[in-house]
Amino acid sequence: MKHGGKRKGSGRKSKSDEVSLIEKLSPLEPYALEALAKGVKEGDFKFVQLYLNYYAGKPVENKNIQLTEDIPIFVD
Repeated sequence: MKHGGKRKGSGRKSKSDEVSLIEKLSPLEPYALEALAKGVKEGDFKFVQLYLNYYAGKPVENKNIQLTEDIPIFVD
């Protein structure tokens, strides 16, 4: 099965599609913010996590990798 190259429907949507979606969703913004506020006030972890990820940004992930042998690493 081929995975590379151009495929119908792949890639980023055009700016006009993006703007159109934002225009459709804009009337729902107050309800979404109200639901988020309600979830945060109730102390629901997922709502608090979502709020903090957008408000303060996600914390930097550190990955500690240790190699015990002198084996070359090949990345495709």
